[in-house]
Amino acid sequence: MPTQEAVCSKEQAVIKCDSVYKIFGDNAKKMLQSSQGNVDAKTFQDAGCIVGVNNASFEVYEGELLVVMGLSGSGKSTLLRCISRLSDATSGSVFIDGQDIMAMNNKQLIELRRNKMGMVFQSFALLPHKTVLENIAFPLQVKGVSTQDSIKKAMEMVELVSLGGRENYFPRQLSGGQQQRVGIARSLAVEPDIWFLDEPFSALDPLIRKEMQDEFLRLQSVLNKTILFITHDFDEALRLADRIAIMKDGVIEQLDTPANIILNPATDYVHKFTEEVPREKVLRIESVMDPVDKTEEISDLVVSKDAIIETVAEAVLSQQKAVSVIDENGEVVGALHCSHVINVLFGSSAQKAN
Repeated sequence: MPTQEAVCSKEQAVIKCDSVYKIFGDNAKKMLQSSQGNVDAKTFQDAGCIVGVNNASFEVYEGELLVVMGLSGSGKSTLLRCISRLSDATSGSVFIDGQDIMAMNNKQLIELRRNKMGMVFQSFALLPHKTVLENIAFPLQVKGVSTQDSIKKAMEMVELVSLGGRENYFPRQLSGGQQQRVGIARSLAVEPDIWFLDEPFSALDPLIRKEMQDEFLRLQSVLNKTILFITHDFDEALRLADRIAIMKDGVIEQLDTPANIILNPATDYVHKFTEEVPREKVLRIESVMDPVDKTEEISDLVVSKDAIIETVAEAVLSQQKAVSVIDENGEVVGALHCSHVINVLFGSSAQKAN
């Protein structure tokens, strides 16, 4: 997954939203114009309008996995539908690879979705009378790909999502997790540049959900897609995301890396999501390392900047000296100090206790 630095160095975003509003109601456009962009959800509700998305502006870069999360009714799925133009935004602009999709006609939109976008929703939406292989091949055949070539590609997708041996099963013969794998394989068969996933695992039980998250991370490490992933589960967001956008009442309260959201919540609402998170299970060493000081004594212990704190905490906290932190090339990029690690992990708890 790209680092925050890599993400920010990209010249052009794959997805760009500029002041996107989605307001439901007969007087939506008139109300928005009169508000001059200062939308108050309660005022609009009193006037018979529902605010779905309120002034969303952000970018998603190539290979980045942006998770948009929030509780039910926060606007996260509405935002995805505006970006894919399954719904038309009330105001604002959405660009895909620099193209303004708000200006596209129906034919152009269909081509964009067929050739650039893959979509997976909470509902598996498999065709019950078709086998796994036929379900996966179906979007290719809609595009005009020959039966032979579509089946060949579908078989590759079957192997990619670890369903080999089940390609001739019907959906009713599969578990929930297996059905979701078929949905994922079907969306990937058209080789989309952008992947939209709207709560794809929320209908699964916890164990299968964990397995699907593992599978999803494995696929992303292989395919490196640009992904917009919707969820209401903060743990899922922390596990999957390069960056997280937290929404409330249509507003993006904070958009940042998982580490920054945990360490520096921007609002009280975001803080509520983070206060119970076991930091040692989520934060990586790079989140708590200090700059290198060549004058201090260094321990023989060396840890990776990408290691989860929990996995190295016992070894690090037993050291009397600073611990060197290295990157993937073995270069020293920082130092760990026990006092800083303890403060980040337990500082707020200690303050509350006092």
